Amino acid sequence: MDVTPVGTGDAGHSAASITLDGIRKRYPDGTEAVRELSLEVKAGELVVLIGPSGCGKSTVLRMVNRLIEPTGGRILLGDEDITRVDPVRLRRRIGYVIQNVGLFPHQTVETNVGTVPRLLGWSKEQIRRRTGELLELVGLDPAQFGRRYPHELSGGQRQRVGVARALAADPVVLLMDEPFSAVDPIVRTRLQEEFLRLQAEVRKTIVLVTHDLDEAVRLGDRIALLSQGGHLEQYDRPAVLLGAPASPFVREFVGADRGIRRLAVTPVGRDVLDPPVDPAADLPAVPLGGSAYDALAAMLTSGAEAVVVTADDRPVGTLTRARVLELGQR
Repeated sequence: MDVTPVGTGDAGHSAASITLDGIRKRYPDGTEAVRELSLEVKAGELVVLIGPSGCGKSTVLRMVNRLIEPTGGRILLGDEDITRVDPVRLRRRIGYVIQNVGLFPHQTVETNVGTVPRLLGWSKEQIRRRTGELLELVGLDPAQFGRRYPHELSGGQRQRVGVARALAADPVVLLMDEPFSAVDPIVRTRLQEEFLRLQAEVRKTIVLVTHDLDEAVRLGDRIALLSQGGHLEQYDRPAVLLGAPASPFVREFVGADRGIRRLAVTPVGRDVLDPPVDPAADLPAVPLGGSAYDALAAMLTSGAEAVVVTADDRPVGTLTRARVLELGQR
């Protein structure tokens, strides 16, 4: 992971919306990486950009912090057109995280996390306090990890330090380019869980690029699916993208198993339940509001045709396998 300078050193920055208004990127050789793209990311929302290789998703991300200059169109951070402001000043308001960590190898973890606040002239006490807060926030004990060097950390721990560094000066926007792709699948799943917990606490505006549809479905409040030239094929909540593909391109991209993926983002509500069954039936139990995918997994593991759905440890209804399969086909 790596990070550009962010923030100003004042605590309490709020998240800001991002509006892409007809942005374009054409290179001198005539290549059109992004022909014209418009979409809005609400403040505090996590939006995932996904699509096939070469569709322009990373180019879009880098245009937001102007590591790549757009050829045309407007990019608004809140109400401000950032194509008209100083790029260095802009990047002090935006955290940037990439997949290969990029920590300074000869600096300790706490020194790495405090890089941006130091550049912004924070006091040593402010930096020490902020570094400790952030290491705890990403699940690393400052007393245990603060004095370690990057080579003494696992890949997942280095990723966490990278996120902490990106958040150090409280940016209004966080951009993430394939942040979890360099670690193995088990660690990736744990990092995704930790990141969802972290986002629930900090509620930053986040734009995340990934090539992994399962990751997009798991993390995104909304998913923007792009095709060649940065064309926006569909921009929707994960359940809508999977359940109602807007075009043949989207249908092919999400795949034939989109129904199973959709179950992972479909909560079990009271409206799909049958009355509770006799406790002697000894069915597996799942919580109300849990995913339909977990309910189906419990049925398949136990060989049962239904699960008991509970709220506050009390049964409120029964969910059948047939009803779960209906949910996946909606």
